[in-house]
Amino acid sequence: MTQTPEDHQPATQPDGAADQPKTAEPKAAEPKEAEPADDLVTTQHSITVDGTELPYTVTAGRMVLRLEGHTDDKFDGQQAKAEVFLVAYTADNAEPGSRPVTFAFNGGPGSSSVWLHLGLLGPRRVIMGDAGDLLPPPYGLADNAQTLLRHSDLVFIDPVSTGYSRAVKGEKSKDFHGYGGDIESVGEVIRLWTSRNDRWMSPKYLCGESYGTTRAAGLARYLQERYGLYLNGLMLVSAVLDFETGDFSGGNDAVYPLFLPTYAAVAHYHGKLGDQPLAEVLADAQSYAEQDYPRVLARGARLTDAERAAAAARLADITGLSADYLDRVNLRPEHIRFLTELLRDRRQVVGRIDGRFTGWDTDYGREMWSNDPSIDAIMGPYAAALNHYVRGELGYSSDLPYEVLTDRVRPWSYKEFENQYVFVQDKLAEAMRTNPHMRVHVDCGYYDLATPYFAAEHSFAHLAIPKELIANVDYSYYEAGHMMYVHEPSRLAQSQALARFVRPEP
Repeated sequence: MTQTPEDHQPATQPDGAADQPKTAEPKAAEPKEAEPADDLVTTQHSITVDGTELPYTVTAGRMVLRLEGHTDDKFDGQQAKAEVFLVAYTADNAEPGSRPVTFAFNGGPGSSSVWLHLGLLGPRRVIMGDAGDLLPPPYGLADNAQTLLRHSDLVFIDPVSTGYSRAVKGEKSKDFHGYGGDIESVGEVIRLWTSRNDRWMSPKYLCGESYGTTRAAGLARYLQERYGLYLNGLMLVSAVLDFETGDFSGGNDAVYPLFLPTYAAVAHYHGKLGDQPLAEVLADAQSYAEQDYPRVLARGARLTDAERAAAAARLADITGLSADYLDRVNLRPEHIRFLTELLRDRRQVVGRIDGRFTGWDTDYGREMWSNDPSIDAIMGPYAAALNHYVRGELGYSSDLPYEVLTDRVRPWSYKEFENQYVFVQDKLAEAMRTNPHMRVHVDCGYYDLATPYFAAEHSFAHLAIPKELIANVDYSYYEAGHMMYVHEPSRLAQSQALARFVRPEP
């Protein structure tokens, strides 16, 4: 039906109305877009530990991060920049002022905190099986009677673009995708949570894994300098403080001896070194890595034929690779090449994150495998568990995909380290010198080819701290990989070690 202007006129008009000027209707204001706000959900739970009930509160959701603005020295207020997802556990019926709190995160960069959360520290854990005995989907969740919540409150943080964390509308995600932006944003989450929950007088710890140990070392100094927030300790799981110790490019010969003991451990696990005890295998590999191997690599083309042949034979005894192969790679087996070559005769490839895991590839003439079978094995169980847990048990829902491990943070900016290796040993050392009460616990997996234990030992041996502080650093070792807690005996032992760390004896 077509309407004419007359159709809109009133049926009758008062006298003189036709002569009156018409007043325009006021234009409706555009609806203002809502300011980002925290969307936290709180639930109550309990777990039985050693026959005693431990009730606790969980707060899950996104916290808005705001940045102070100034124009011509005038304060402009705070502008929302990002929404960061966290899950916080606080024990009920406990005195919060004296109870420790542990802030935990994983690495990547690009990893959410799901691994430490549901693998080791939290009161619920993934049931997935282990290398050689993996369970089928949909996997499972169970109470974690060894949870660190027995001794410390827990806050799990997903850095921006991981988990449900995102930059707010109109802001650039890349501002958070780099060493400096990451340190500042995670540090702000820690400051906000500490202040809002009145925990400045609580003992405070950081627990980081992999790149999360790089982040933790940087945060230890940043929190001191920016906020005066001093930590009681760092728990570093699969530590990397100096990226030179893991870089196989550019003629970096220092890396090969640091990986050699882990090559030996993985070869031993897969039956390539006979029936020697693991301890003897590691001691032999470490001895060669510390003494003869660096000299062999340093001499390069100056080696005689006899010296080169002897070195290839010695490396074959340590790594399980053939002397001919080692000679062909110039006595320098890169780690992915090692993992592809070790079980080639069995038509299998070996995991980098955890060398106990094996898998198949498209063919066995490849020089480097196409996927890490250890990542393939653990991704499904943790993704399923987290997506169920936050909705079904914690009451938090979002239509965003939970980014367990994402490449969306790449390229990751290391502009602070331009023309040099990423190196945070100096930052950790400065934090320890400033706060000599801060302790450091380092967890190492013998089958970890992402952050080898011998490389971690090398980094800490070169920490610029006085001898009086050397005792502030301690280590634990496990017959497992990067995420040692997927191996049940290691999980139990690691849980005990971390519990001792946050509740030290007088």
